[in-house]
Amino acid sequence: MLLDAPILIWIKPSRETRPWMQTQQLRKEDLSKSIKVHKNVELDIDLGSLLASDHNVFDTKALKSNPNSYLKDLTRDNVQLLINKIWELPVERVDEAIVAKLPKPNYTLPRSRVIPKPKPLTKWQQFAKEKGIRSKKKDRSKLKWDEELKKWIPTYGYKRVKAQEQKEWLIEAKGNASLTDDPFAKAKTAKQERQSKNELQRLRNIAKSKNIKLPRVGLPTREHFSSSQQFSEALTIARTSTASIGKFQSRLPKEKDAKGIAKEVIGMKRKRKAPPLNVIEEKRRNKNLVDSILKSNTKIVRDDYSTGIAEIKQSTTSGSKKRKGALKANKSKTAKKPKAGKGKRDLHKKVGGRKRR
Repeated sequence: MLLDAPILIWIKPSRETRPWMQTQQLRKEDLSKSIKVHKNVELDIDLGSLLASDHNVFDTKALKSNPNSYLKDLTRDNVQLLINKIWELPVERVDEAIVAKLPKPNYTLPRSRVIPKPKPLTKWQQFAKEKGIRSKKKDRSKLKWDEELKKWIPTYGYKRVKAQEQKEWLIEAKGNASLTDDPFAKAKTAKQERQSKNELQRLRNIAKSKNIKLPRVGLPTREHFSSSQQFSEALTIARTSTASIGKFQSRLPKEKDAKGIAKEVIGMKRKRKAPPLNVIEEKRRNKNLVDSILKSNTKIVRDDYSTGIAEIKQSTTSGSKKRKGALKANKSKTAKKPKAGKGKRDLHKKVGGRKRR
């Protein structure tokens, strides 16, 4: 006879199963913790920065006894309070996801480095911005259909180059082309020139962004030779830097030496000025000379020079007379010629004079 009532069987847990059941019960308690967290001091929460600042005092006993579990529980409670505040914000669903719009941050976080400056525009980007040209790279697809090859080929990359080689395996020669011209070699050199031009432009853009002045191709910068006078000076110095001081160096047609450079070049002859043609020209030259002397930065050696000019002249004249007298006395002492004995020569004494042989 079968009974419809259920039969309850009680199993007494053994010592081996008790620890396992305790751990399972603790896990259920951890998972089923309440979302409500009690704090003595409320947290300062900045939802814009997703920042929660806890000003409560630590439980020193729990921290010393089991620091890992205490810090883990404390972090969990603080994060729970932050999540509760986020759920209070207005929420909307976007593509099967719940999104909450955060407010503006209130807490200003300090930066370890300076705010990065925006990269300067390249020459082409600046031109495109002025003309309103938009790039079509975003709208461009990676693959395109080729009618000749009857397959999809990439728009860029090494596979595109291989597809282009398969497509252009034969190039039709132009009517005016010579028989020795190689169109494949021409295309290769043209591509290399374009690549080098792009690389040069890239380096120029880098130099422009860092305010570096680069010389033009094959020519020095304007700062080095800013005028024709400096260029002629450099040319004259280079020509006269030989052992012959440029005497045997060939000159360019209508080439002239730079003006005012004879002082700098050793051995270069200065051109003498022609004598004045009349009295007016001579007067003008003398006036210019006096003006150049007066305009120059003069240094006063003696302040009493203007008051005692007569005394200085007298001292100079008397000093010159004394010098002349001293020179005459020295000449009288040293400039005498040896005299002969006039027949009274003593053979036992040595007498100066020329030896006769």
